[in-house]
Amino acid sequence: MAYVLQVDFTMNGPFGDEMAAAFSGLAQSINEEEGFMWKIWTESPETNEAGGIYIFETKETAQKYLDMHTKRLAGFGITGVNAKIMAINPKLSDITKAPGLK
Repeated sequence: MAYVLQVDFTMNGPFGDEMAAAFSGLAQSINEEEGFMWKIWTESPETNEAGGIYIFETKETAQKYLDMHTKRLAGFGITGVNAKIMAINPKLSDITKAPGLK
């Protein structure tokens, strides 16, 4: 069963194309994480927030990534990370066209 990891935090930029340029190396490294399936990057320049929606193969790999990522963010001076891990219902998600769960 796949799991969603939802993360958000306060960040004062960069956003948009600048964020894409600044974090492309990080994005590539995430692809190498154990159990990682995919991520949607989220941002709100209006509220100075960023984060993402991740899909992991297991709850354990999602938790392992969250622990590591929280420490990495703290190294960037980002604290107050909001996160939750939830199971995905694959049958209903398939009906609503969720990608990459098979």
